[in-house]
Amino acid sequence: MKVWRAQTAGFCMGVSLALRKLDQALAKEDGPKKIYTLGPLIHNPQVLADYEAKGVFCAKPSQDLGIDDCVVIRAHGIPCEMETKIRATGARVVDATCPKVKKAQLAIRSSTMDGSTLLLFGEADHPEVRGLISYAQSTAYVITQHDLLEDLEIDPKTKVILASQTTQDREAFTKLCTQAAGIYKNLTVLSTICDATRERQAEARTIAGSVDIMVVVGGRTSGNTRRLADVASLAGIETILVETASELDPAKFSQKTCVGLTAGASTPKRLIDETEQFLAAL
Repeated sequence: MKVWRAQTAGFCMGVSLALRKLDQALAKEDGPKKIYTLGPLIHNPQVLADYEAKGVFCAKPSQDLGIDDCVVIRAHGIPCEMETKIRATGARVVDATCPKVKKAQLAIRSSTMDGSTLLLFGEADHPEVRGLISYAQSTAYVITQHDLLEDLEIDPKTKVILASQTTQDREAFTKLCTQAAGIYKNLTVLSTICDATRERQAEARTIAGSVDIMVVVGGRTSGNTRRLADVASLAGIETILVETASELDPAKFSQKTCVGLTAGASTPKRLIDETEQFLAAL
């Protein structure tokens, strides 16, 4: 089986940075008694299991933290109020928020200081979105591409800020921007979609247009991984999303000659390599 592997597949800068900060905390000789993350550091169960074996655990909401503990803020970021609460415990805080997410957080804060209404394109229950919304200094709405802007009770003359979850589909956001511009007379669009997301999605579209089937490797709770699968599917190609090569059924590829392979931004190289080896051997 011929395998076309995406060059952009695997860890993005933000994930690599977050894991490096966690590794540094683990390596400190005078380090804390316990190391916690606020929610999963990244959305990949295999990576999280590896760190749990090293003694890194997710802090629970009711967790009693103290000055002997270290808390690592997840790559997706956390709500402002949660960070304030954690810092008040005296625990050592390591901020591993992706720089692109942090930039979006601060842009939302500064642009809504004048009372502008925020429209945030993203998944309401995603941790990054919950964090981004907390930075809004005024009324905020989370919207998806399936929501109708006309249904929002917002005066068309209101100052509106339109932003996006950093891993959203750029094409869908562009369409939303066009719709919003036709409704709100005082609209400002924040460019908050990460370039790495755009590049990965563009490469997935290119590959999907030249292969018989696509395989996307990554955690099922990873929003950017799911969207890579969506992008490939929208190109009209059969797409399979798996967390590891062991989930693949050889029968799915019996009539195929070329398979495309990509992976989410929190997928480790070893899992991509294993999947490529499995497919190439078919």
